[in-house]
Amino acid sequence: MDYCAYLDAEVLGFIDRMNGFYPPESLNLPMAENRRIYDHMSEVFREASPENVTSRNLSLDGPDGALPARLYQREDPDDRAVILYFHGGGFVLGGLESHDDICAETSARTGFQVLAVDYRLAPEHAHPAAFEDACIAFEWISRTVGKPVVLMGESAGGNLAACLAHHARSLPRPPIGQVLVYPSLCGPGNGGSRVTHAHAPLLAEADLDVYLRLRTNDNPDYSDPRLVPYADPDFLGLPPTIVFTAECDPLSSDGDFYCARIRDEGGQAEWVEEKGLVHGYFRGRTQSARARASFERVMGAIIGMLPDMAD
Repeated sequence: MDYCAYLDAEVLGFIDRMNGFYPPESLNLPMAENRRIYDHMSEVFREASPENVTSRNLSLDGPDGALPARLYQREDPDDRAVILYFHGGGFVLGGLESHDDICAETSARTGFQVLAVDYRLAPEHAHPAAFEDACIAFEWISRTVGKPVVLMGESAGGNLAACLAHHARSLPRPPIGQVLVYPSLCGPGNGGSRVTHAHAPLLAEADLDVYLRLRTNDNPDYSDPRLVPYADPDFLGLPPTIVFTAECDPLSSDGDFYCARIRDEGGQAEWVEEKGLVHGYFRGRTQSARARASFERVMGAIIGMLPDMAD
């Protein structure tokens, strides 16, 4: 497919810049080198933190000891909600530093506190380790912060946020909403963009397979809703959901299919396909007008989870 017909010069430049740091063949390197490349790329793309946002590191009690987390707060915070954020990286890459600027800007833009979680990574910690850490973080934030919780995640983190939403809907204080950005929700074999955009820039269907097998020790159970949210037979009672996807991404149709399932059960869900964008475009929000506009729409969606909020 000729992606020049879909993507403008700014997005094509973003792709070239990303590939210059993190070429597709990096997945074949040893994991330590893979992570070094990803962390370096993240640092180069990192934007300055807003001056009106501060952060502090926390240590939650996790199954293997300390579970690192970071809490962001604007100088004049809006105390009506808090965001629980999960980073991307295919469940094998990333952490508190790789997405620090995105979390800080999210707090600045929405006014809400943001709790980022350094969940355990595969292959050292196979599924369901990351899901368990997400549950621990939700329990902590519900008990300690005591505000309504909006779930947010990018890519792999969007998967975690959705898995958590299915789990936490039965708890005494369930999340009030979830805003997912280019998440993996459905698993392979569903057609749609997983076929038409199987070889999209920055993320291909083959990459998704590698990440999934690393996450599960080469033994994925596609019927496990802690792994594949779409596999859950029960879609009742999920919080209001907005899924943002990139048009040129094998995961785009995941948002469509997942939101349709929620609506079929009488829930509130909206799928927003961002035209002319690719997976991971949040990193290009200062390089691409399209990416920046989508970032602002995501921020507005989070704010809109509280109906009485004014931007």
